[in-house]
Order: sequence, then C-alpha cells, then structure tokens
Amino acid sequence: MKNNIRVERAIKRMTQAQLAELIGVSRQTIVAIESEKYVPSTVLSLKIARVFNKRVDDIFELEEGD
Repeated sequence: MKNNIRVERAIKRMTQAQLAELIGVSRQTIVAIESEKYVPSTVLSLKIARVFNKRVDDIFELEEGD
C-alpha cells in the first residue's frame, strides 16, 4: 500500500516523532509506515488522516496486488 505521509508531514512541517506522539505510536512505526514496510490498522490509518485533516484514501492508496 502506497502512502503520502512524508509529503503531508512536510506540508505541516512535522517530524516523524511529532506525528508519532500525536497518534500514540513510536517513531519507528512511522518510519515503517512511510517506507511501506508496515500496513497500519484501520484505527491507526484514521488517526493519521485526522492529524492531516484528510480522508484515509487521500493518504493511503492500494496498489495492484494488495
């Protein structure tokens, strides 16, 4: 699953650590999600979308084969 979290963080001038704190996970979790090594749960996806005031499908995109 592709995502544009890194872009959204840059727009808000937010670090990985700041995002992690806002949604209650470790910075390493954000690193793993951004590098597409970890697919977040629905709840975590909703929390991330809420931080950026976007819809989940504005942040995450299914790839063929997902």
